[in-house]
Amino acid sequence: MNSELPQHIDSAILAGLTGSVVQTIGLTAAVADFPAPVGALVTIERQSGEGVEAEVVGFREKQTLVMPLSDLDGIHRGSPVRLVRTSRTIRVGDGLLGRVVDARGHCIDGRPQPMLYTRRSLQSAPIPPTTRPPIDTPLATGVKVIDGLLTCGQGQRLGIFAGSGVGKSVLLGMMGRYTDADVTIIALIGERGREVNEFIQRELGPTGLARSVVVAATSNEPALLRVQAAYTATAIAEHFRDTGKNVLLVMDSVTRFALAQREIGLSAGEPPTTRGYPPSVFSLLPKLVERAGRTAGGSITSFYSVLVEGDDENEPIADCVRGLLDGHVWLSRRLAERGHFPAVNVLSSISRLMNEISTPTEKEAAQVVRQMLAVLHENEDLLSIGAYRQGTNRKLDVAVAMQDEINALLQQQVDEKQPLEEIRNAITQVAQKCKQLLTAAANVPAANPPPTS
Repeated sequence: MNSELPQHIDSAILAGLTGSVVQTIGLTAAVADFPAPVGALVTIERQSGEGVEAEVVGFREKQTLVMPLSDLDGIHRGSPVRLVRTSRTIRVGDGLLGRVVDARGHCIDGRPQPMLYTRRSLQSAPIPPTTRPPIDTPLATGVKVIDGLLTCGQGQRLGIFAGSGVGKSVLLGMMGRYTDADVTIIALIGERGREVNEFIQRELGPTGLARSVVVAATSNEPALLRVQAAYTATAIAEHFRDTGKNVLLVMDSVTRFALAQREIGLSAGEPPTTRGYPPSVFSLLPKLVERAGRTAGGSITSFYSVLVEGDDENEPIADCVRGLLDGHVWLSRRLAERGHFPAVNVLSSISRLMNEISTPTEKEAAQVVRQMLAVLHENEDLLSIGAYRQGTNRKLDVAVAMQDEINALLQQQVDEKQPLEEIRNAITQVAQKCKQLLTAAANVPAANPPPTS
């Protein structure tokens, strides 16, 4: 007799497992006599109409808590509950390219459903740390300020931190349209319904959509689907990475993913901790972002947008995500109000892998430009009120003289695309001009400082 048989029997779950609803608690329904595992997909039958799909989210005493993927309308005490699947999977394949799908992987763009023959789990394990190759190749995003001063590598993970209305979606759309990645996966989580089509048609465009997969879960959809959309997008990206492609994964936004998980956690009885977020939020965030990265065959380079509540840089989700990623890009409301787009605050942004994927000349040029921006920022008040006297600070004199050229270098029109080499050459030229002016200024006697009263 096979010695493993008793172990298999103990761990088996009957496909015909059924239970019944005994009560509803907030957004969840409690089911009796239903030992299904967390994450299982079930169906709650109604007296009229189709059944309601739900997911097991936890347990309370002897009851199983399930959260519906739609409204609880029509569900009553005693409604039958049937197990459908113990793990969540989606169908993936090249047929998804150019399509818009929902959190379940179903195409919602009005065109016929593609023929997909491969299934992939939504909850794949991250890449083992010892098998991750080093990131040594840059990935062009097509955005000048990022490619030139915040260079991103294939397999790197960065965050885009911004308040509302500072051009975050436009920046993400430019990446999807102009990147050198083979495939782009765009997850729109918790967006307003009208913004989905606007993003696809205006920001992404037909060219960007042709090599992209858009996963959309709007703000009116249940929290489970908003969370699942992040896993669906990541699973699709993993599929294309495993076929040897370099994938760009753009998620807008990880904050709404966290808010959706907060709804689920609180409904399941978790205690609120930091600003009402339950512990599961801070447990799921690293599991999600660690699935991106580089393997021996392909890579997932990811950009996660983070909505900063009230422009607070120390907001809990922003603070947590910043520590998990390989760099962060901050968008400034002050720059956006001045018409400076993309409104990237270079001094507050960093790419932790830029030194490994850039040449010494490129690193030196970026450092010179950063120094000029820092000098301008430190003396902004003096310049704005006209209190600065030219010749007092040679470095500031050069920064003021080069300010327009540096701003032109950092700004970009939405329909403007520049190759990575052209961007790097332009920054090198500006840096060389700054150094020449500094050398010339060093040979000029300094002006006497203004008298003090």
